[in-house]
Amino acid sequence: MNSEPAGKPAARRNLLSKELVLRTAVALADEAGTDVPSMRRLGDRLGVESMSLYHHFRSKDMILDGMVDIVFGEIEFPPDDVDWRMAMRRRAVSLRDALIRHPWAIRLMDSRQNPGPATLRHHNAAIGCLRSGGFSIAGAAHAISVLDSYTYGFTIQELSLPFRSSAELEDVAGSIVKQLTPDEFPHLTEMIADRALKPGYAYDEEFDIGLDLILDGLERRRESWAQN
Repeated sequence: MNSEPAGKPAARRNLLSKELVLRTAVALADEAGTDVPSMRRLGDRLGVESMSLYHHFRSKDMILDGMVDIVFGEIEFPPDDVDWRMAMRRRAVSLRDALIRHPWAIRLMDSRQNPGPATLRHHNAAIGCLRSGGFSIAGAAHAISVLDSYTYGFTIQELSLPFRSSAELEDVAGSIVKQLTPDEFPHLTEMIADRALKPGYAYDEEFDIGLDLILDGLERRRESWAQN
């Protein structure tokens, strides 16, 4: 005997689509910040029993695969009309922007054993851009590894900081510097004064500086890797 009240949960279940389930899961995860929703919570948001979700996804891992694929779909493809360096810069900036929008995704991005089509297209395009730019296949692997590690790591650090704006940074830095004696902490005092308390300073500028350092290093090593 069907225990569902006639016409309601079953009707809602029939209106579900994979796209709706995944978009709802992403929205819930964004609200939570660092956690992905349970099947029960996802079902509650969709207005169905959690078991109804298994009509579209055999396991929660399949939902996680799809959520990650949505995030990869938001990251800019390396454009064809610029050189590899600018293309990789734009890709890294777009990746960081996506991770800030979806902080829960950082620990999942490279953990999927069944990556979706957007994920596969993205990685294929990034490798192709580097190969067209003169990187060997080994060099392309090195480049993607260091660029992604830097972007993930910087974003984790950025999201963990106790400020979100230049004004908040100035408040935090001002509070810290009041506890310091310049004779005991000369270098830290100097850095806070020159960076955090400098008018107009924004911490996210450090991302661009670090990215340039990496791109400079990749440029220097590109030809030697091509010979291996």
